[in-house]
Amino acid sequence: MTIAVALSGGSDSLLSLGLLQRAGHAVLGLHAHFLPPDEKRRALAEAIAAQCGHLGVPFTAVDLSREFAARVIAPFIAAYAAGKTPNPCAACNRDMKFGLLLETAHSLGAARLATGHYARLEEADGGPALFRGADASRDQSYFLSLVAKDALSRVVFPLAGRKKADNPAALAALVLAPPLPRESREVCFVPGDDYRAFLSASGATLSGPGPILLPDGARLGTHQGLWRHTIGQRKGLGIGWREPLYVLAKDTARNALRVGPESLLHTHGCRAEAPNCLVPPDRWPETVLAQTCYRMRPRPARATVADGVLAVVFEEPVTRATPGQVAALYDARGRVLAGATVIDGPGDADLVFPPKLG
Repeated sequence: MTIAVALSGGSDSLLSLGLLQRAGHAVLGLHAHFLPPDEKRRALAEAIAAQCGHLGVPFTAVDLSREFAARVIAPFIAAYAAGKTPNPCAACNRDMKFGLLLETAHSLGAARLATGHYARLEEADGGPALFRGADASRDQSYFLSLVAKDALSRVVFPLAGRKKADNPAALAALVLAPPLPRESREVCFVPGDDYRAFLSASGATLSGPGPILLPDGARLGTHQGLWRHTIGQRKGLGIGWREPLYVLAKDTARNALRVGPESLLHTHGCRAEAPNCLVPPDRWPETVLAQTCYRMRPRPARATVADGVLAVVFEEPVTRATPGQVAALYDARGRVLAGATVIDGPGDADLVFPPKLG
């Protein structure tokens, strides 16, 4: 069985290739140009090819930049224009890496696709079960929670049980040198991680100035575009008040930015759309662990799915979920139960069951 290894040029994917080959698997290297392959990006592909040549591994580079623009960049821009804060990495995993790139791997004769993600897959109930990786500081299961179960059945994560800190020694033992010694955690298509400048230059129709309102409707100032702000934001609002104010919501119908004190930033729940249920909801534990942003510590909650909407109610108040971000559910063992895209954080009265757990 041949395994294609998605190679970005970084240490994680290159180590995945070396580990699989050392374990005796037939492997091939696969690099995707998600951005138009200019001179610098072609040079990176050549450097990756050289590392594959050192191992005696076949290498292929494919240009998926047009598809990436349509499936990741365009929805990213549209989401901001609609007042949301999207998660492009989760969309890329679902639609590109474990979508088109997985299909490309199959067309090259590979039965599976391996990547350098820090997550773990196990067989359970006749299919793949997605778990958190061993390195808690690098765990990427949150970003993988939207990937379909069928795709996960054809995926390999060689770094599942490894720690990032051990990689340099492991690469040295394999006599491998990643072309990209430093890996960025920024959005790959946003230069300098300046999304405001990127959106301004995109040519998209974005919201203009509008009122900044307190919960009682009092106007404090004027924002320069809802897309410039996100839920929970405190700095950069350009207003003064007797206590710190935070962004509570973006009212797109009125082009108004709703702000308030920290006490109003917390809520018991949120709703999310298009749930990707890796475990059927009727088999979820009564208390799940829910996470609505990458850096959030998972919190005990109850969750239900009805009419294509995931409703989550936390045991204790949490910071409001941001529309466009991912809501991921786990069990106590770290297994991913489901992932969905946050719609809103409704008031407790709008939720389908009591907010407090018995």
